[in-house]
Amino acid sequence: MRWALVGLIVVVAAVIALWPRGGEDTASDARIQSGERQVPAQLRADAALAPCPRPATGATGAGPLAGITLTCLADGAPVDLAAALAGKPVLLNLWAYWCGPCAEELPYLQQFAARAGDAVTVLTVHSDSDETKALQRLTGLEVHLPGVFDAQAKVRSAVGAPAVLPISVLVRPDGSLAQVVVRTFTGVDDIADTVAAALGVRT
Repeated sequence: MRWALVGLIVVVAAVIALWPRGGEDTASDARIQSGERQVPAQLRADAALAPCPRPATGATGAGPLAGITLTCLADGAPVDLAAALAGKPVLLNLWAYWCGPCAEELPYLQQFAARAGDAVTVLTVHSDSDETKALQRLTGLEVHLPGVFDAQAKVRSAVGAPAVLPISVLVRPDGSLAQVVVRTFTGVDDIADTVAAALGVRT
């Protein structure tokens, strides 16, 4: 009887050890997919990124970006993308830390943003699952544009863009899509000319 009891205890222990913990794994996966990361505060401070745009009072946003909430690289706060960008012409630049042409293009985008001022919102979208490397890359490039973290490439899917980088998405003030640019910009004038043609904003 004693050995039977010992055997039962061993079996129960094995079952408990092997029992799938679906709830914990699912919750963890959800946090990863949503872009939630424990990024050191010092890393964000070193990147010194501009704050992400925030929605105006009562803004809800429309168009293909509606319903997409991403993480702001500057402070880790959630950003309702369509609402935050509503009311202004927008240039979204999809990039990743490992993308060579992206690294060449980002400084031009920063120069264009300075030239455009409040006329056009320029927002980078890191389309990869490693937020830490995104911040490190931006720090090394000395690019301080506002940016969001898009681990699941939601923006690319929403606008129907191909799975290549870099991509620039031009959005009208009403949230509708003006153009998807599937190439690398060659300079500030190239960006300005493209924005003027698609959005009617000359800088």
